[in-house]
Amino acid sequence: MASRDILEPEKAQYSNPIQLYFAATRPAFLLATLAACSLGIAGAVYSGVTFQFSMALITISLALLVHAGVNVLNDYFDALSGTDAMNNERLYPFTGGSRFIQNGVLTTSQTAYFGYALLIIAMLGGLYLSWLVGASLLAIGALGVLIGWAYSASPLSLNGRGLGELCVLAGFLGIVLGADFVQRRTLSLQPFMVGMPYALLVTNLLFINQFPDRKADAAAGKRHLVVRLPLTQAVRIYPLLAMLAVLWLCYFVNLGNLPILALISALPIIFSIKATLILREFAAMPAQLKPAIQLTLAAMLSHALLLTLVMIWKMP
Repeated sequence: MASRDILEPEKAQYSNPIQLYFAATRPAFLLATLAACSLGIAGAVYSGVTFQFSMALITISLALLVHAGVNVLNDYFDALSGTDAMNNERLYPFTGGSRFIQNGVLTTSQTAYFGYALLIIAMLGGLYLSWLVGASLLAIGALGVLIGWAYSASPLSLNGRGLGELCVLAGFLGIVLGADFVQRRTLSLQPFMVGMPYALLVTNLLFINQFPDRKADAAAGKRHLVVRLPLTQAVRIYPLLAMLAVLWLCYFVNLGNLPILALISALPIIFSIKATLILREFAAMPAQLKPAIQLTLAAMLSHALLLTLVMIWKMP
């Protein structure tokens, strides 16, 4: 049965519509986008670009709007497919969706309208920001919105076709790239060097979250990697992604593109190692995986925080 350590949402919990709709965006998970923006901005400043606070604030606001819209629409499309309703092994609040539709807090129509409204507002803001800093941002932002929408939206449903990990990797790397571009106003390799380890660690979060959702997703016809592969093989992907993140970081530190002190941002690999051990033991027992998911979150966010602080500390 689903883990209920944290109570799932009920309509009576929300005293006003603003509180309700804000909670529907799953705000705690928006920290992933805030961290990606921070890496992009700090990477640009580290390479000698003058920090522009107002541009950074606009960038972060629009990126958060896109992520919020994608979260809400993911709930909508997962409700249509039936996967969230069938998910009795969910580990709320990490897997199985926000439960707003399933628990009657919002209807499917309200969820769809809200999700698309958030994306439309973000796209209008993106047009304005692209007019300020350059047309390349328009391409970056449009691709990001498309990936976020197509991740769960039918008929594409990229996650259900085994492409979810690639979507998350590209999406979060794109956030770092976009945040860097707004500060730099030209394309650069810097955000790829800075952002790839974080994007890999965020991909690991998606990957491990799919283990508790595996049975429901399979029943709903979602054929992501954790469904397609035998559990023993699927488990091996998690430490591989974490190792690639560390190797990427070490490679560019060795080349001199990142300061030697950036190696401290590899320390959160300790969290990933612990999560790997838990996943290996309990891959078939979803109720035991919540600590591994929490460790995965700790790995990605602490890596981003440490690397951001190092680049700010070492900026010219």
